[in-house]
Amino acid sequence: MTNLLERRSLVERLRPRVSVEEHFAKTGRKYRHKSFLFRHERLFVRPVLKLALQSFGLYRAGLQNALRPQVCTLPLTYANLPRSFDGFRILHLSDLHIDQVDGLVEAVGAILEDLSVDLCVLTGDYRFEDFGPCEEVYRRMRALVSKISSRHGIYGILGNHDVSEIAYALEDMGVRMLINDAAEISERIDSIWVVGVDDPFDFQTDDLPAAISATVPASFKVLLAHSPDLYREAAVQGIDLYLCGHTHGGQIRFPVIGSLRHNSDCPKEYSYGYWRVENMQGYTSPGVGSSGVPVRFNCPAEIVLIELRRAE
Repeated sequence: MTNLLERRSLVERLRPRVSVEEHFAKTGRKYRHKSFLFRHERLFVRPVLKLALQSFGLYRAGLQNALRPQVCTLPLTYANLPRSFDGFRILHLSDLHIDQVDGLVEAVGAILEDLSVDLCVLTGDYRFEDFGPCEEVYRRMRALVSKISSRHGIYGILGNHDVSEIAYALEDMGVRMLINDAAEISERIDSIWVVGVDDPFDFQTDDLPAAISATVPASFKVLLAHSPDLYREAAVQGIDLYLCGHTHGGQIRFPVIGSLRHNSDCPKEYSYGYWRVENMQGYTSPGVGSSGVPVRFNCPAEIVLIELRRAE
């Protein structure tokens, strides 16, 4: 449970997002970036795609793929990693969209029960739709959070499908929400910082300089951002590890060409998996849940397990 000072700080940090939510409610626009077709995804894209997959006998297979998350183990080496953090393990969960399909909580929870990590981070999009009540989201998230074993706790941010009230609910579940904020993680005499920004995609309420201002200069920094759009700014600001999601890796990937759509204002090479910009390493998770239609082909749902290593 959060204390009163933490709750007051969260209220202040959420003000820009609340202002955008009010603007969206007043104008009827929920997206800044999407085309007419994808602004009306529920009416056009989802039914057509589902019908096409069913016609070819592929829908059931795609759904089964979406309910079989895999653990992706990612060792990352840094020369500037504090010695006490050599071997430090980070569990990264993104784009859960936890209320979309039945069975996802059980599938993910069965894997999490067998994992013990040093830190867990959540990079947004807890609900499937971007409208309506969140009670089912909270019920399923409570079940999932209870399966996470993390020595230094759980830290999270919001995504473009989320509303501000989700931040309060997650904090009440024990998740520390970093809305343009940072938190220090200490091991013996050393520390690293987890930096979190609000959604840079649809809400555009990210403030990386403000979040970094809470850290110690020249310290090792892990950035949580919902999408990879801030890759240039983050590299300039001295971020060491950039963790994000949002793109779902396209969900349907073809040989050689990969996905047809990556839903981000960055080059395609930053929209899926591991990437690097100068000294900053990044990973864009394809997500745990699914967007639009709950199917996956050649793009498994991922539970990402990162191991930090110090280069000698």
